[in-house]
Amino acid sequence: MKPIHPRAGDDKLGGTEGNGRMDMTEPQVWTLIGVFAAIMLGGMTLMTTLLTKAIGGRLAALEGTFDGKFEAMDGRITGLRNEMNARFDAMDVKVSALDKGVAALAERFWRS
Repeated sequence: MKPIHPRAGDDKLGGTEGNGRMDMTEPQVWTLIGVFAAIMLGGMTLMTTLLTKAIGGRLAALEGTFDGKFEAMDGRITGLRNEMNARFDAMDVKVSALDKGVAALAERFWRS
């Protein structure tokens, strides 16, 4: 295995030696490592930003959907509450009438 830096006394910097490989100096290797790291970090930053925006948009749409459904349920519950109050008021009137009838019968039965 050859070293990554050129041999002492070699005038070629980055030339080939017949094996199809280029010899690289240590600064070139570190430059490539830095470029690769910058590309990877930039790609991860871009993907994170895009995913955050996409997820935020989806959550906002989902929130709007839930808000609409909750408002519809509130309307239905309010309607049911009003209907039940009306039925209880009607039953109260019937019970009051029945109470008056029972009171009249009781007075007639025990007073006479």
